[in-house]
Amino acid sequence: MDTAERVLAYGGGWLDRAGPLRTDPARMGALLTESTTVVLPMWRDRCLVDGDGPVRLTAERASLVRSAAGETVFLGLDGDAAVFAADLSGLPERAAVEMAGATRSVDVRALVGRLRPGDAAVQAYGRGLLHWHRQQQYCGTCGAAAVAGGAGHLRTCTGGECGRILFPRIEPAVIVLIEAPGPPGRCLLARHAGAPEDAYSTLAGFVEVGESLEDAVRREMAEEAGVTVTDVTYQGSQAWPFPAGLMVGFRATATSEEVRVDGEELLEARWFTRAELRDRMASGRSLGRVDAIDHRLLTDWLVEG
Repeated sequence: MDTAERVLAYGGGWLDRAGPLRTDPARMGALLTESTTVVLPMWRDRCLVDGDGPVRLTAERASLVRSAAGETVFLGLDGDAAVFAADLSGLPERAAVEMAGATRSVDVRALVGRLRPGDAAVQAYGRGLLHWHRQQQYCGTCGAAAVAGGAGHLRTCTGGECGRILFPRIEPAVIVLIEAPGPPGRCLLARHAGAPEDAYSTLAGFVEVGESLEDAVRREMAEEAGVTVTDVTYQGSQAWPFPAGLMVGFRATATSEEVRVDGEELLEARWFTRAELRDRMASGRSLGRVDAIDHRLLTDWLVEG
């Protein structure tokens, strides 16, 4: 399969993140004033778009947006041009849209079908950083105010005796396609709490402190579905900055067909053959979110059969 087709949504970002530049305030200040610098405006985790997609501002419009932004963060270099994201969340939505020369605000997840994976990755990157800044206004150790630094990639506690440096945190989660222990080929899908009737997906859960990814797979599958698994095999990963996730995909094999859902996170679970999944697709039901790694796990499994 073509490598380009294997890039998951929110991956394949094309920016040079230019980490060393973040510690050079003079260079950052100069980049902000250059006519080629691009500013991506956002409002409360939403992209500001026009008829062509997310707006990319330069020159006077970019300067206007930066002056009104609560935070402006450096995302990287697109060739020689710097790219920043600016947060207009402090304005009413209509005012933010008009200031950016946009027509409306849209969740980046609603744009995935229209954007190349790398373009969606840049928008999601900016979204995730700006969300973190809004949530990390104070130091969690001493409670003093924390101020942005590092071109938007850190915050520093202003408490005199504390001075803790705060960095954006990633929340890793495992997502697993479980295969039955014997023929015919089947995979285990579950209906999660709050999901509509007959809406099934792969199983997932967050990694805990002091736990490897493989340990998390075994624990989560046992806790949620009562399934013991072996042959835990890494399949791929996906940035999921909604708000700060990293989805790590695995495949595993159950030691038995017995399933005991916890009744809290999972309401029911059942084994599906490839033929059953193809019938579900033919009837218009999707295999997971089309922009998420579970869709990749399931479609790969179908292709193998």
